Amino acid sequence: MRRFFLLLVVIAVAAAGAVVFAVLVPAGPQTATFVQIAPGTSTARIARELKEAGLIRSRYVFVVLALVRGRTLKAGEYRFDHPARMEEVWSRLERGDVYTITVTIPEGSNIFDIGARLESAGLVAKGAFLRAAKQDTDLVADLDPQAPSLEGYLFPDTYKFNPQATPREIVASMVGQFRNAAGSIGLKSDYHRVVTLASLVEKETPIESERPLVASVFVNRLRKDMPLMTDPSVIYAALLEGRYRGAIYESDLESASSYNTYQHTGLPPGPICNPGVPSLEAAMHPAQTDYLYFVAAGADPSGTSRFSATLDEHRKDVQAYREAVRRAARSKGQGNSEERP
Repeated sequence: MRRFFLLLVVIAVAAAGAVVFAVLVPAGPQTATFVQIAPGTSTARIARELKEAGLIRSRYVFVVLALVRGRTLKAGEYRFDHPARMEEVWSRLERGDVYTITVTIPEGSNIFDIGARLESAGLVAKGAFLRAAKQDTDLVADLDPQAPSLEGYLFPDTYKFNPQATPREIVASMVGQFRNAAGSIGLKSDYHRVVTLASLVEKETPIESERPLVASVFVNRLRKDMPLMTDPSVIYAALLEGRYRGAIYESDLESASSYNTYQHTGLPPGPICNPGVPSLEAAMHPAQTDYLYFVAAGADPSGTSRFSATLDEHRKDVQAYREAVRRAARSKGQGNSEERP
């Protein structure tokens, strides 16, 4: 009997040692390993998949840990890139620390820019994203029933996407973020006009303090039924038709596209990019001015826009702009090159 009890003690100590070893000694890869846990997967199955991937030392101890903890493990794709204790592996699955891909969408990005960024990040193909952005307008039907696409409603922000996210899930997340931002600044109606105007403002100046002034120019021109004559809308028209060549040509200015604000009065059919909060607020609350013209900051070496109320003043501003361009070119030894104001 004494030998039997001694054997039991040895077995118990060995078992306890094995459990301690499985729980406390890290296991896992030196390089990235991915495990996909499907919804509804049992704890026993999860333990088996983790053991097969080399992430835990014992699937049986993992199941016992699950029984002791009595908590639910979350589905999703997990990334493990270093040896870890079983406790760490368990905790990550318990809190749903799934693997995501981070993508930052800058203010003023259009759907073509966003598609390129998502494709570069390895999330979705640019073409698939563009199809969703153009087709899934039901996502904003309550805000803007006449939206030609989701352009303008894909809020610029930093996102963390599941690698398996579909194009629709991605655009839905961005639209949801737009709704949050719009609500935070009191935008509750007239979405089509505000967002379209904000997109023009966003593209015309990077200087936040100038945006209400730019918005006032557009509002004043709209009141007088004057064409807005904004180059970013001409570029967007060329992008939609697949003919943008990196610069604006005379043929672009003569395009019959409804987005060509040189040929058509009023706002374009929809936004030309996805504006941030400052531009949305500028469109909601334009400055009170009599300005009808401006030379955009992005083109002027001075780094600021030039605003004027009359055509004569504007011509002087254009002349000053061209002189500034010439001076800047001479200082760089580039001759007398000029760009469009």
